[in-house]
Amino acid sequence: MTKILIATEKPFSKQAVAEVSQVCKEAGYELDLLEKYTSKDELIAAMPGVHGMIVRSDIVDSDVINAAPSLKIVVRAGAGYDNVDLAAATEKGVTVMNTPGQNSNAVAELVFGMLIYLNRNGFNGTAGTELRGKKLGIHAYGYVGRIVALIAKGMGMKVFAYDPYVDRVVIENDGVTCLKTVEELYSKCQYISLHIPANQETRGSINEALLSAMPEGATLVNTARKEVIDEAGLLKAMAEREDLRYLSDIAPDCKEEIASKYAGRFFFTPKKMGAQTAEANLNAGVAAAKQIVAFIENGETTFKVN
Repeated sequence: MTKILIATEKPFSKQAVAEVSQVCKEAGYELDLLEKYTSKDELIAAMPGVHGMIVRSDIVDSDVINAAPSLKIVVRAGAGYDNVDLAAATEKGVTVMNTPGQNSNAVAELVFGMLIYLNRNGFNGTAGTELRGKKLGIHAYGYVGRIVALIAKGMGMKVFAYDPYVDRVVIENDGVTCLKTVEELYSKCQYISLHIPANQETRGSINEALLSAMPEGATLVNTARKEVIDEAGLLKAMAEREDLRYLSDIAPDCKEEIASKYAGRFFFTPKKMGAQTAEANLNAGVAAAKQIVAFIENGETTFKVN
């Protein structure tokens, strides 16, 4: 019998697990569940006999992949997939997929939740700042970026975007101004919402030059990956301009230094929070299960990333 493993150090909701279980049952598959594990050894021990695997931010490296000779597919329930060793998977003939779009609304709403919280000074009773009429730049206009644009327009913001991989017609049809360079985006917009993936091209790409070029009252919101930030450049820019603020749902490595020097100019969620809604949890888990079934039964590879 085909065996599917849900391996989640940070578990899915009970409803999501129940619906994934139903998808597997209808396909005639066996479902195993490994939740809240505390060591890589536990994950490796669960791998023998597994044909398909669903993970969240869990690390799937060569040791994990090699522990499952029958493994055919790994699906990362979410958009980012840098936690999966693509080279090791490809070497073993294992297909890797993500579930783009399933967490997008949750991430987009978090952008504005963090922005409003900081703009209202943590709701401490003092006068804050409104978003209406301000310029928002969206760096990467994918699933999340498009919803961020929709919300921002509804709040009366002026919305701009830069994404060299998206046709400007797509962006402009959404009523968003498409800019030609990343430098233009940062120099024009007081607020930047960051949605680029972490890869060889983007790691450390958000640097001092870009941040220093932002208008007065500059605020960077990062719901992507911490690796895309040049932290040395971020620290230097924050030291040089007292108006620069940084918000993220994943704390940078330099969190302690920022906290000790720049009170009121930052906010970091305790852990990665972009996909932490009941709806996103359910959507991503069920999508992952359906993609595994479609791949094993029909060879469907729509969301293959390796």
